[in-house]
Amino acid sequence: MEDRKSMVPKLPTNENLTDLIKCYNFAAIKHKNQRRKDLEATPYINHPIGVANILTEEGGIYDLDVIKAAVLHDTVEDTDTTFEEIEENFGPKVRSIVAEVTDDKNLSKMERKKQQIEHAKRSSFEAKLVKLGDKLYNLRDLDCQTPVGWTEERVEEYFIWAKQVIDQMRGTNLALEAKLDELFSKHILE
Repeated sequence: MEDRKSMVPKLPTNENLTDLIKCYNFAAIKHKNQRRKDLEATPYINHPIGVANILTEEGGIYDLDVIKAAVLHDTVEDTDTTFEEIEENFGPKVRSIVAEVTDDKNLSKMERKKQQIEHAKRSSFEAKLVKLGDKLYNLRDLDCQTPVGWTEERVEEYFIWAKQVIDQMRGTNLALEAKLDELFSKHILE
């Protein structure tokens, strides 16, 4: 599965570059008043930008729809953004990927976590890439510091749960999976 089209760099055109900048701007506006739960309360937009960076720099992913979906992956879940807005601004493919990685906030946190494990295996290749990048970013954050209001036990539980999700997506991107496995080996007894 590793030799997919998304691994081949696409030369940016003016239109692609404009659309990508539009995407980053859209996400920045939507997340403008949000902060991460780290000690520095960093701007939330750092997270989706970081996920997109992980995909390109470490995963070798250059599919623009996947990168846009990574930048937008939390907008519907955490802001007033609708799937219709995503499709109107960035097309049906980006909407589809974002929809696959968006949790249903009407469900309890425990049920959402359970569904992520169950849905991971049957997600599209593109959605799996976004999930891998998202989990890698979050786990690196947790490896560096415990978020405000979290206990060490909660951090370890997150690692265990994240590994269950990742295990359902094995074979999607070996480079990202290797980075995740390094973190898991530090936090979870196999």
